[in-house]
Amino acid sequence: MSHQQPQFEVAPEIQRLGIRCLCLLLKDIQNKAADPAFEELKEQRLSELRARITREQIQQHPLLTGFWQLHQAVGIQSKKEVPSPVNLLTFLLEKGTLPQINLLVDIYNLVSVSTCLALGAHDLKAVKGNIHLRLTTGAEHFWPLGAPQAKSVRAGAYGYVDDQHDLLCWLEVRQAEKTKITLATTHCCCILQGHPAADPTTLTAAAQELIAFTTQFCASQATIIFPAE
Repeated sequence: MSHQQPQFEVAPEIQRLGIRCLCLLLKDIQNKAADPAFEELKEQRLSELRARITREQIQQHPLLTGFWQLHQAVGIQSKKEVPSPVNLLTFLLEKGTLPQINLLVDIYNLVSVSTCLALGAHDLKAVKGNIHLRLTTGAEHFWPLGAPQAKSVRAGAYGYVDDQHDLLCWLEVRQAEKTKITLATTHCCCILQGHPAADPTTLTAAAQELIAFTTQFCASQATIIFPAE
């Protein structure tokens, strides 16, 4: 089955906020529940993180506090809207591991906790048209991942929206049920997000690690579509 290659567009107001993004496409993915070789690599990486991570570091690391600062810049004051890398690192600190979802999700979650960047992926079968990182209007449709029903969207925050006006990810906090990665996913876009404290080389290094892992363990092919090379 052919999949349309979406464009990834960042609105000017998002650029003024200093949000930094890198978007890549993965095609011909061979996803599966787990892979023993990746599990071994993941445990080694998590062991290193467990040896040095503290709650104070999660609260004070500039690559993590930068997400809270973005929230404040768009009027999000609630501490319930936890940036995904903060949530994952807190889970790791409390549980000693990361949630196991499926191989592709587990790969990008590992890259996220290793780099303190926000990573997410969206199944291209469900993405309608292009993907726009912009401020929300409040008219978007959003069904949060794992939620029993859709919820209303607050205007003035930032999110990833397709041409059908469906919100694919709210802030860098929660993705949508619509485009979740499953064992049937063969083509997806992966988005790496930072902020003014995350320089472009940090994003590029994280993307290269993500590409290396997905190539090795999912036999996928990667193309960076934003920023244009």
